[in-house]
This record gives sequence, C-alpha cells and structure tokens, in this order.
Amino acid sequence: MKPRSAGFTLAEMAIVLLVVGLLLTSVLSTVSTQVEARNIAETQSRLSLIKDALTGFAQANGRLPCPADGTLATGATGAGLEEVTGNICKTPATRYAVLPWATLGVAETDVWGRRFSYVVDVNFADAYAALSWGAGCTPSPAPASPTSFALCSPGTLAVKTRTAANKTGTSVSNIPLVIISHGRNGYGAYTPDGTQFAAPPAVNADETANTPAAALTTFYSREQSPQADSCSDTAAGSNFCEFDDLVAYIPVSVLVTRMVSAGRLP
Repeated sequence: MKPRSAGFTLAEMAIVLLVVGLLLTSVLSTVSTQVEARNIAETQSRLSLIKDALTGFAQANGRLPCPADGTLATGATGAGLEEVTGNICKTPATRYAVLPWATLGVAETDVWGRRFSYVVDVNFADAYAALSWGAGCTPSPAPASPTSFALCSPGTLAVKTRTAANKTGTSVSNIPLVIISHGRNGYGAYTPDGTQFAAPPAVNADETANTPAAALTTFYSREQSPQADSCSDTAAGSNFCEFDDLVAYIPVSVLVTRMVSAGRLP
C-alpha cells in the first residue's frame, strides 16, 4: 500500500485560504471603521477650532467674516481670504462659498482634503455702514461702529436634524452661520486646486441641501449612513440615503454673549 504523502491536499488548501480570507476581511473592516472614526473625530476637532476663530474674528472686527472664493487654487492671490469690498461681502443675499481659512488662520481642509463650506447671514457679516439689524430688531441703544449686528438681530439660517425614528426632524433656527465638511464622499465640496466635486445624486436629499448654492438657508445634520439600493431621506420606514456631512454652527445666543463679554455689544 502506497503511503500517503505529507502536505495539504487541494481541498484542504482551499479551506485554509477561505478561512484566512474571512479573517483578513474582518480585520480590514475593523481597521477601516476605526480609521473612519478617527477621521470624523479629527474633522470635528477642526470644526471646533474654526468656531472659536469665527467668534474671535467677530469680537475683533464687530462682524463675522465673508466667505472666500472656492474656485481659487491654494497659493493664488486671494485664496482663503474673505471676499469683501468696503466691508461688504462680495456675494449678495445669503453668503455661501468656502471658509476664509487664511483670514481666520485655521485649517484649509477637513481630513479628506476638501475645503469647508461656509454660509453666513448678511445681517452679521456686512459692515456697520450698510447694516440691517434684521427683521423685528430695533436696538436701543444701537451698537457702536463697527459692530454690524445687535442683541436682537435674528439669524436667518436653520439646521434640521433627522433620525430614523423622526424623519420630519427637529430644527434649530436663529443661526447666523453654518460650517460644513462634506465628508468622505466630498459631494459639492471645493478642493485645494479650486475645482468642485459633483453634486450628490438627487435622491440624497439631505446632502443636496448642504451643497453650496446662493439661496440655501436650511441645512441638515444626522447620523452617518451608506448608500442604500432603495432609500429616502424623508419617507418614514425607508432606509436613509448616503450621508457623511459634518455640520457645525454657532447659535445667535452664544455669539452675542461673547460679543457682550468683549465689550462689542451693550
């Protein structure tokens, strides 16, 4: 009888490879999840520093900064600087472009290498000479120049937060500014070379609502979710569509409190 040769048979080798493959898939998935969690945490940290810088700018200048031109490449003249002429923001109405990182002295991009989008209410960004205190606001006494907004100035922006259990969402209104990282997929974000990522698919309602456009005043913040084959951001009982934006804002109450402490508001 011929003795059995040492070593693995093809069937045994296939089983070993299958087991190794499953283990590697599990490990890589865990590592990818951990890396993404770190990226989100780092970007949230940058957003926190940006909020501090925006508050400091307002305390020093009496107004919030205007957005920067997202189409300018890093290093080009004016890149990262607020677009302002005579202390009036260049873009009319609601100001939505990219964060003026050079003006503020903060990071240009999020962890994924995309510039932060930035929208600011006109009542809080234009100079004293062209001020409008805002609907229903008649301060007495009025703030002294150069402060361009008052204790009663209302923010015209809002952030709505949806959950799987409440897709109608809950809103925070009376917001003067919003900053957005467009996350790993980058939909709508500007890059350091001045180009803009494509807009999200139309079905991705919440990410579409966060994409830079002049007339936007309501933005969305919710749990991160992957793209689903059949999805809706608004219909109850359906899967959420892809969403990986990180949204930050400063409430009016916080901003005016800081301005009072700095002696900018009575």
